[in-house]
Amino acid sequence: MVASMAAGSVTAVQRRPKDRKAHIVRAAARAFSDRGYHAVGVDEIAAEVGISGPALYRHFANKYALLVATAQYTAGVLVTAARSADDASRPAPERLRAITAALIDTTIGTRREGAFYRWERRYLQLPDRKDIRAGYDALNAAIAEPLAVLRPGLPEADRAILAAAALSVIGSISAHRTRLPAAALADLLGDLCWAVLTVELPPAPSGPAPRRPERGLPSTSKRERLLAEAIRMFGQRGFYEVSIDEIASAAGLNGSSAYRYYPSKAALLAVAFHRASARVLMAITDSLAESTSPRQAALRIAERYTALAFAAPELINIYFAEFANLPEPDRVELRGLQRQNVDEWAHLVSQVGAGDIEAVFRVHAALALVVDIGRLVNFDDRDEQRSRIHALMAAVLFGTGDR
Repeated sequence: MVASMAAGSVTAVQRRPKDRKAHIVRAAARAFSDRGYHAVGVDEIAAEVGISGPALYRHFANKYALLVATAQYTAGVLVTAARSADDASRPAPERLRAITAALIDTTIGTRREGAFYRWERRYLQLPDRKDIRAGYDALNAAIAEPLAVLRPGLPEADRAILAAAALSVIGSISAHRTRLPAAALADLLGDLCWAVLTVELPPAPSGPAPRRPERGLPSTSKRERLLAEAIRMFGQRGFYEVSIDEIASAAGLNGSSAYRYYPSKAALLAVAFHRASARVLMAITDSLAESTSPRQAALRIAERYTALAFAAPELINIYFAEFANLPEPDRVELRGLQRQNVDEWAHLVSQVGAGDIEAVFRVHAALALVVDIGRLVNFDDRDEQRSRIHALMAAVLFGTGDR
């Protein structure tokens, strides 16, 4: 009887894994990447790891501490990968390929976590943002240093842009769920990185960028004024950081008046998305109408999209950063519209020689370049700056900077 009681009462002892903190951080990175920082609760992250909310707080004092740790993780794994792969005794081409291959393998392995830093860094306090930025500066330098050996005549500013472009191409896979076998994806990303690292950039504009002009005359339509202010504020500060009262005040209205035109802040966000989607569709439609070959049409889309993004950077930021905050019906509809725009562009690229799935990856890489390099140059809207972005886009779309 004693034996039977012992057999019935003994249970396996669950030991806390030594790397539980790392599991929590990775779960947070996936959740923040998928749905955004504000939309995710600590209990949801804890449940994914298999612990309670109070247990999670033994590792992190609050949600913000988890945000900082997640930002440190996303930067740290890439810096570690780059440094581990680097060997200064190698010839520059081999050294660059080894570094980018390590970054590609790491990013493929953490694909669902990779979108975090591009957008959610907005919610970091300034000292933490500077600390994380230093990590990404080190990552950029890990590519720029051997690039300087490979291309000794390249200006330092151009090396920084090309290194950032390679990182943008690699990170672009976190913005979509299109699938390729890991080996094929690694090869493709390696080719795209090499294309941007070896592209010949047009001359940079001379002198500092002129001050961006004021927004112009306000619309007489209260609905349009509200939308314009919402786009500006959402793009600069993020959806959750802005109240509808602030939007109304900036538009010259009181808070209650705003609800006559939009039933909610989320409705304003949905209209902003539809506005962005319509402009992208118009860029594609006009480019098709003006072109006589698939290559020409694809490059004209690149030019028009760059011009759109640089003229209205807040709108493009919303288009990529705030998707998870849309109401579900709008999310489903707009996901379909976004996919339609990408597929139309990718179809043109595939007609020039890329496979259908490969073409989708190339288009997403081109889209990422506009946002990432645009932010790097503060969306300097001079023709010379946009032509440099276009050269990078041409490199990933067709494997060359030639136009």
